[in-house]
Amino acid sequence: MAMAKNEITLKLSKQEALVFFEWLADVIEPMEKTIYKYPAEEKVVWKLQAQLESTLAEPFLPNYGEIVDEARRSVGSNCSAGLR
Repeated sequence: MAMAKNEITLKLSKQEALVFFEWLADVIEPMEKTIYKYPAEEKVVWKLQAQLESTLAEPFLPNYGEIVDEARRSVGSNCSAGLR
């Protein structure tokens, strides 16, 4: 499928996506509007979160906490190895 010229594609590993999704849930949602300077920023964050939620099945699994913990360890160890 061809991508429109006004769109971009971001690539994350499954583990990176899980870490980012959980970060959004932990940090952004409780703060709600206090971190947004413009309404467009809020819209973009919510859109990213919704796209991740519709793509990831793991947040709905009973062992999601364990899955996220493993993803954090894996992504973190890659950063420690200089793979940023």
